[in-house]
Amino acid sequence: MTLSFWRYSHLALALFSSLFLILASVTGTILAVDAIQEKTPPYKVENFNAITLGETLPILKKNYPEITQVTIDHNQFVTLEGLDQDDNDVNAYIDVRTGKILGTPIKKGEFINWTIALHRSLFLKETGRFIVGFISFLLVLISISGFVLVLKRQRGIRNFFSKVIKEYFAQYYHVVLGRLALIPILIIAVSGTYLTLEKFNFFIPKTDSKENTEIVKTTPIEKNGAVTSVLKNTLLTDIKKIEFPFSDDPEEYYIITLNDREIEVNQVTGAVESEKLFPMTTLLSDLSLDLHTGRTNILWAIILGIASLNILFFIYSGFAMTLKRRSTRIKNKFKAEESKFILLVGSENGSTLRFANAIHKQLMAHGEKVFITEMNNYSVYPKAEHLIIFASTHGLGDPPSNATKFISLLNSIQQQQKINVSVVGFGSTAYPDFCGYAREIDTLLVKQKWAKPILELQTINDKSAEEFVDWIKLWTAKTGIPLSATPSLYNHVPKGLQKLMVLDKTAVSDTEHTFILTLRANARAKFQSGDLLAIYPANDTRERLYSIGNHSGNIQLVVKLHPNGLGSEFLNSLETGQVIKARIIKNATFHFPKKASKVALISNGTGIAPFLGMIEQNKTKTETHFYCGFRTETKTVSGYKEFTNEMIEKQQLQSFHLALSREADHNYVMNLIKRDAEFFIDLLTHGGVVMICGSLAMQKDVEFSLDELLAKTSLTISDYKAKGQILTDCY
Repeated sequence: MTLSFWRYSHLALALFSSLFLILASVTGTILAVDAIQEKTPPYKVENFNAITLGETLPILKKNYPEITQVTIDHNQFVTLEGLDQDDNDVNAYIDVRTGKILGTPIKKGEFINWTIALHRSLFLKETGRFIVGFISFLLVLISISGFVLVLKRQRGIRNFFSKVIKEYFAQYYHVVLGRLALIPILIIAVSGTYLTLEKFNFFIPKTDSKENTEIVKTTPIEKNGAVTSVLKNTLLTDIKKIEFPFSDDPEEYYIITLNDREIEVNQVTGAVESEKLFPMTTLLSDLSLDLHTGRTNILWAIILGIASLNILFFIYSGFAMTLKRRSTRIKNKFKAEESKFILLVGSENGSTLRFANAIHKQLMAHGEKVFITEMNNYSVYPKAEHLIIFASTHGLGDPPSNATKFISLLNSIQQQQKINVSVVGFGSTAYPDFCGYAREIDTLLVKQKWAKPILELQTINDKSAEEFVDWIKLWTAKTGIPLSATPSLYNHVPKGLQKLMVLDKTAVSDTEHTFILTLRANARAKFQSGDLLAIYPANDTRERLYSIGNHSGNIQLVVKLHPNGLGSEFLNSLETGQVIKARIIKNATFHFPKKASKVALISNGTGIAPFLGMIEQNKTKTETHFYCGFRTETKTVSGYKEFTNEMIEKQQLQSFHLALSREADHNYVMNLIKRDAEFFIDLLTHGGVVMICGSLAMQKDVEFSLDELLAKTSLTISDYKAKGQILTDCY
């Protein structure tokens, strides 16, 4: 079945049942907490699982001359009803090893009883029970459809728990928490459904006889007392209730309710006089109740409580995802049959459509007839002169849900005239199949007789406005149609920015154009050296990114002041104590490796920031070597030398190699790499990692130098990049 079927089914079920699920989740969380609190009083006896009925009965009879019954609840608390030595009524929790009273059973409070009634029947009695059961069944279907959606997203069961790329908060945690909570929620739903069906006698077989069907087994009393007493061998954990004989008459029996049967036991010999097996429906009912309430296990009760809270989050995040998709709905002024420009969009979450809409508006502003639609709606376009396809890749190389039919449509529908075609692929380099779907359709379009590709496939990583502008410039040059090449037009300022306080900032001067900025994030913010900080200096869509160093738990940036630089001038104008708004972007592909024989860090200029943090956080003392290039030895560079010397003393850094390009004995990082050629070859061939941060020009030079060194070996720099042994974060 198609992805859209499962998605719409998942959404429709959630919409229909959301109100009831909210009530069930809130009350379920309260009842899970109550189940946990039930187990906190000290009424459970140590080593209870090893105590037998034969050990317990003599103790109870000695302390209580007359006993009516003993019950053992799901918490393994033992309650005795009877008379004590002074003929006082007893109804209390007892210690079965000593007969001592531990406490008095307390009835549930009015609030908990009210919550139970709301959770079970919505105060509507049998009608409410049916509604709750039906919603439980819908939750089963929601769980199954959610499971299928994750399978399709992750491209199979093998990748079920593989990495999920974070596009935005609701999407990321809806998937991540959904995978973790799937089994508990499915158990809640199935057990709730079963309990409702059982309540309405769904499982009682139809019989013509009105007689009770029970298995009765009579055990004869063997001579010489050879019969083994069931009392001696029965564990208390297997018992629910014991009804005591009214007298010492041998014809009066113990009636013992076990987990799976009820037996009558001779009080003299301990022989089983008769037994009645419970039907399978009763056993399943007890199991469902245990699983649904968590009454027998505190850990399971905690899991159920968390799962109930997750259902509330899923309702929020699911609707947030839906609203986000709806906010990017397609609107057209012209019909497909009359339009000169056709824009086809394949987008899973609406982010790609945002870029296409921006082009749509600009072409409309130029007075052109434009039609924009999803790729699944591809058809004949009789007046089209330009076809632009904006295709994102979902999961691991798969089409998004609104483009799953495109390839079959493309092969079956032929245009009647030549059309200029351009394909723009959107994806993330964090996935091995980066823009895999866009590459596939670009290859297919080349084979179409009517298609006239005017550009090679252009790929966009992580919704980069700068990379999108690169395509715009190429397309404008080919078509002569001017489109805006300002990245801010295509950037999207996210909501929920964090507040960061300026703790310290070094000064710039005529000789020192670089400054160090230290920011404090809130206590809940999590980041690592190598992550990125996104700022919005003009409080608009223009975004500037800076590599983060984690310095004593604070964010540290190394920034070069550029004349008229939007980001650098804004950061340089900040004063101690000032608060700015920004967001932290996880950059997991550029974190210090947890397992590596050796690590070589290579940077220039402001690329040093994340490496300073990585070295400071190298508590495992991984062998690390630092290569860094600057123009001259300034006060800031001297500070770096002091820092690295301190780290070398702490064995968090093994060596520091500094190249100064404009000093008397000028040198470059590339010269240092060539000088230490054997070291780098040995590092890479034995599982080491090289990390490069700084300018793109420096990255190219370093990679060229490394490639020359590796010419002597069987692998190239591309091979080591594919193996994750060469990591880059350059700009």
